[in-house]
Amino acid sequence: MAQGNLISRVLRHRWLDESDTRKAIPPELVERLARRVAASEKRHTGEVRIYVEAGLPMSYLWRGASARERAVAMFGKLRVWDTEQNNGVLIYLLLAERAIEIVADRAVHRAVPPAEWQAIVGRMGAALHEGRFEDGITQALEEVSALLVAHFPAPDGAENVNELPDEPVLG
Repeated sequence: MAQGNLISRVLRHRWLDESDTRKAIPPELVERLARRVAASEKRHTGEVRIYVEAGLPMSYLWRGASARERAVAMFGKLRVWDTEQNNGVLIYLLLAERAIEIVADRAVHRAVPPAEWQAIVGRMGAALHEGRFEDGITQALEEVSALLVAHFPAPDGAENVNELPDEPVLG
């Protein structure tokens, strides 16, 4: 990455902070999203996490890391990869770059073609670009849930264990 591009990127990421994340995703929205994730997970055996952050950490910026690299790292850090059936999904938003990434665990990755994830990201991106964060995240969550229900439906009458927290993480 050229020096000028690096400086521009660092400034863009440092300009935004956690207060910008909380403006985009206020506490009431965090609660509504947590309830929606919980309701979603009653219908399938997958686990869904939402992670929103204003900007990348400096260590990522200095080495020119992408939003995808950060999303994969957060997928691991939040233990989304560590579900019983390997069917966790992370919905990741990076506000500084208006980047959206969906990271799916192995079983989901095998069941859902990349084009479906890209379509979800495209629709979510349109809503987020218009500042409709709740609409965009809710729509993406509904679409991810529909895929998980189709491929990993909740067992009839059996207990469906909630393996991960339902609350979105704000960084």
